[in-house]
Amino acid sequence: MVLNEFWATAPASYKILVFSAMGLIAAGIILNLAGNGTANQSLMLASLPVIGLGLVLHVVALVVRGQHIRKSYKKP
Repeated sequence: MVLNEFWATAPASYKILVFSAMGLIAAGIILNLAGNGTANQSLMLASLPVIGLGLVLHVVALVVRGQHIRKSYKKP
């Protein structure tokens, strides 16, 4: 059995979820840094759900990846 690089054969839904998750996490970190830099506590608190949503999307992407791999296995 030859294993391909997963990213080359990954479904589009997985790629969209991964990039969306990375973007949300990055936006949340930027919001948090801006809030810390300006001592704006409401901006710091607003960044936490953005980071959390990014982490949730990342977990969903892992589930999509696992399902895709599981379906690609051929049963004997």
